[in-house]
Amino acid sequence: MLQILLVTIPFFALIAAGYAAARAGALPLAAIPGLNAFVLYFALPCMLFRFGAGAPIAQLLDAGVALVWGASALIVVAATMALARRQRIGWNDAAFGALVAAFPNTGFMGVPLLVAILGTQAASPMIITIAFDLLVTSSLCIALSRLDGADEHGAAKAARQALRGIAQNPMPWAIVLGGLASAARFALPGPVERTIAMLADAASPVALFTIGAVLARSALLAREHRASALVAAAMGSAAPPPRQAPLADVLSVVAVKLLMHPLLVWGAARCAIALGVPLGEPAVMAIVLVAALPSASNVAMLAERFGADAGRIARIIFWTTVAAFFSFPLAVGWIR
Repeated sequence: MLQILLVTIPFFALIAAGYAAARAGALPLAAIPGLNAFVLYFALPCMLFRFGAGAPIAQLLDAGVALVWGASALIVVAATMALARRQRIGWNDAAFGALVAAFPNTGFMGVPLLVAILGTQAASPMIITIAFDLLVTSSLCIALSRLDGADEHGAAKAARQALRGIAQNPMPWAIVLGGLASAARFALPGPVERTIAMLADAASPVALFTIGAVLARSALLAREHRASALVAAAMGSAAPPPRQAPLADVLSVVAVKLLMHPLLVWGAARCAIALGVPLGEPAVMAIVLVAALPSASNVAMLAERFGADAGRIARIIFWTTVAAFFSFPLAVGWIR
């Protein structure tokens, strides 16, 4: 366990450093989108391209990993949606609660962390999970979020918007290009390869620092919004501030993310192996640990964009990240 903590603590320490810097004002909130853009559009795509290009194409097309991960993600979405609807939560908030329960922070946190723990063999299964979550899980949940609207074409419109967002996201294209380079055994010219390597090496520290800053910004903005709403309500110029989601609701989604999701992936993998699906133990370890990661930080921005309760989603992301400091090393020790 001590060896696991020696690997994981620096990753969570960088998240804590970003959180502290933003809360203390050392990192201006206006600078956070720039950090996010650097990771999303430059560093992380280079990291994914490099892993994809360096992996055998057969590993990037592992149908067993896609089947186990996809089935587990859909079950998590269905279970979280059912739980939320039973609590009379609307389709919009329920759908983004399901997305935050099923979508791990694989890109910003999982890729560097799991490669450090399991080695580069963990990259290919993670790339498959990222592709599925971007293409299927996100699109499905965004479409479900539109069922609250009166427009009968709301879900279809939301699905088109989700697909448009995927097309504009550089991560899927980096995965595709890396796979093509692997299949063609294409080698980049030396200076280009070194440039990509430098950007890829910057992805881990900047991404982790940015996660902490994004969490701090969400907390600060939520507090400012509630304070402004209270002042306006006291002056009689606005409605009372929106009610904060109950802690039990938040913690139930946190439990689904950090407990149910990895156990479900592990159980699905064991069932698949028993049925004869060719699934190696290194791939099983990788996808179970991906499921044990905290929620993806970009779900809060998606929730805000589609008019859901972004404060609720930000609290879920925050608590999954805090709890994962303790739960993730335990998951690593258990799966190994």
